[in-house]
Amino acid sequence: MGAIEDVHADLDADVSLEEFREAVEEKVEQMGGLADEETAAMLIAHELDEEGGEVETVADIEPGMEEVKFVAKVVGVGDVRTFERDDEDREDGRVLNVEVADETGSIRITFWDQQADAGEEELEPGDVLRIAGRPKDGYNGVEVNVNDAEPDDETEVDVPVQDTYRVEDLSLGVSDVNLRGKVLDTDAVRTFDRDDGSEGKVANLKLGDETGRIRVTLWDERTEAAERLDPGVSVEVVDGYVRERDGSLELHVGNRGAVEEIDEEIAYEPETADIADLEIGDEVDLGGVVRETQEKRTFDRDDGSEGQVRNIRVQDGTGDLRVALWGEKADVDVAPGDEIQLADVEIQDGWQDDIEGSAGWQSTVTVLGEADPSAGSAGGDDSSADANDGTGLDAFGGDDGASASDSADAGASADAGGTDGDAGSEDGEFVEFTGTVVQAGDPIILDDGEETVSVASNADVTLGEKVTARGELHDGTLDAEDVF
Repeated sequence: MGAIEDVHADLDADVSLEEFREAVEEKVEQMGGLADEETAAMLIAHELDEEGGEVETVADIEPGMEEVKFVAKVVGVGDVRTFERDDEDREDGRVLNVEVADETGSIRITFWDQQADAGEEELEPGDVLRIAGRPKDGYNGVEVNVNDAEPDDETEVDVPVQDTYRVEDLSLGVSDVNLRGKVLDTDAVRTFDRDDGSEGKVANLKLGDETGRIRVTLWDERTEAAERLDPGVSVEVVDGYVRERDGSLELHVGNRGAVEEIDEEIAYEPETADIADLEIGDEVDLGGVVRETQEKRTFDRDDGSEGQVRNIRVQDGTGDLRVALWGEKADVDVAPGDEIQLADVEIQDGWQDDIEGSAGWQSTVTVLGEADPSAGSAGGDDSSADANDGTGLDAFGGDDGASASDSADAGASADAGGTDGDAGSEDGEFVEFTGTVVQAGDPIILDDGEETVSVASNADVTLGEKVTARGELHDGTLDAEDVF
């Protein structure tokens, strides 16, 4: 190659050889013979390296720029991942994603192959880098493929590097995440076959803190946490890393990380929607008291596998809603009188022009314990007419399952006859019981947060209303003389 070709080959700028050659010829002519082609080529190369790419802040970086140069602080370093190249004769490629930020925002930068190996060994959160690279549209926004990155110990970048994160602090690409939260839900461990023939394991749980909630994906040995931990306990995730799935962030925990139970109360208060305001198509968080439950039902899917569903009715201060719990959610231990929170519930068109909620694999179902009886008086209209009104799979149900009212009746009768809620009352004794109506009609079922009682009465009461019944106890049922 000639001198012009040699200099062009070392250029960082995206300029074709033909364009470069024309620029060199113009430079030679401008200098009136004071520079030969090689000197002119070096001058042009210097000018190209100096122009254009410098940007003031991360916020100025846009896809389509030829090259950018900027200064930013490392806030997270991922793990090197390997991939197979299309050319089988070449060794596997390696890539490292690093999150950097300045006062205007954060951006992912990507190192490849030898640079990736060096970055994994040398980079740490808090390092300030002077970066040169090419922006592009990545899967999750603008990224910069790094051409060069040098430490810059002289420049101050006022961006805090966190040791402990909250849910709202997480962003794509951040690693070395320590986060404390409350376990809201857990899933079963699932196995899968890797490309190399080995078996992998994966499980999920959901955590919440005062700033939000996040899905946590556990890999291989760390999946045992999903079996060991119960909803409601507080945990700390150590050395997690953030990824994206279906447009949402997830916190992943691999063999380098851990999930450990801690003795600390973590507050989690979701922003729940009012049931009265729900519309078809909404995806919402709900909170309230369980007023009815039904038996779990199984069904055959089109692929021959077996599915399951269980319907419950949840009431808040504005109304009540039937919610179908699908799959593993149908196994949640929930009973009338329990306070419950449901996240990511899809509102659908239900039976007889009513609406219903659907809680599938992506939803979270958290039982907070028995509700305060005094909180049960808020209510909507009496919608408990038939616990088996066809919502969910009940529209196709036959006689193989008892209605929720039947189950509640049987359970309430047993409780009334043998629990200490009757203060050890004997048959025929006059008693008084105050509770929330979890079934209207005859009999009325009352729940005080600790027990349920069956009340023989045709009094006009409303589901969710707090009432007192007085009368004699006969065969486990309170024969009410007065309900008020």
